[in-house]
Amino acid sequence: MRAITEDILRLELRNSQPEVYYIPTGKILTPAAREYLQQRKIKIAKEGECPQRAPEGDAAPSAPQPAPQPVTAAPKPKYVDYQSGSYYMEKPEHMTQLFDNQLVAKNHPRILFRGKLDSLQALVVLDQALIAGAGGSQQLLADLDDVLKALRNLMRCDVLDEELHSGTIIGLTHGELREHSHNPMKFYNIRQMILPSYTMGRDYALLNQLRAAIRETEVAAANAFYDGFRFSRSDIIEELNRLSSALHIMMCKYLAGDYKGAAK
Repeated sequence: MRAITEDILRLELRNSQPEVYYIPTGKILTPAAREYLQQRKIKIAKEGECPQRAPEGDAAPSAPQPAPQPVTAAPKPKYVDYQSGSYYMEKPEHMTQLFDNQLVAKNHPRILFRGKLDSLQALVVLDQALIAGAGGSQQLLADLDDVLKALRNLMRCDVLDEELHSGTIIGLTHGELREHSHNPMKFYNIRQMILPSYTMGRDYALLNQLRAAIRETEVAAANAFYDGFRFSRSDIIEELNRLSSALHIMMCKYLAGDYKGAAK
């Protein structure tokens, strides 16, 4: 049986401070080697055994252990990364709240969709100001108010992660909006898909701009709510599609003269 001496240990442990020294099977420690380990406060154990610091020999007494400190609870994180689950005490500048305390990067598809929705609402308000300032149709302004109300409801349901309960838009249900938009000749005596022209008037051009902006927002919603397999918010996407139909109907009503007093 081969003995492990103090010199062997000094050479072996010259660049390390292990918590435990395991005595290889078939070997023993010399008294000097054991004392050397105890002086360095290295526990001793045979291979396969639980380490114990043996109080043997003339080992130097171990230093008194400090009194245990009271355990303080870790501070509760203020924010959580929606995608990774990471915690944040402060909101990073490149992130924003998706809902509650859930954070995503500002270029996340849901945030891009909300940006489109925000810009769309701003555009409706601007167009209303232009129409009202020129003494335009009060009925046209009222229909645009209805569109704005639907857009704000969309934003609210997305931010609060609530189900969308849609009512009528410009006085028409979803089914009626689809039917009127697909057959404007029947309802307004207007040909379908008339290409816009500046000769049709400024308010008509403003309505066409809103229709196109709604289409862009609908695409942003499709990107935001598609997880690779399904669309999680088909209610929001459908509402945007019907809003696009509503603007097409308003354009037909404008050409049919239903918005009397509209500014040219």
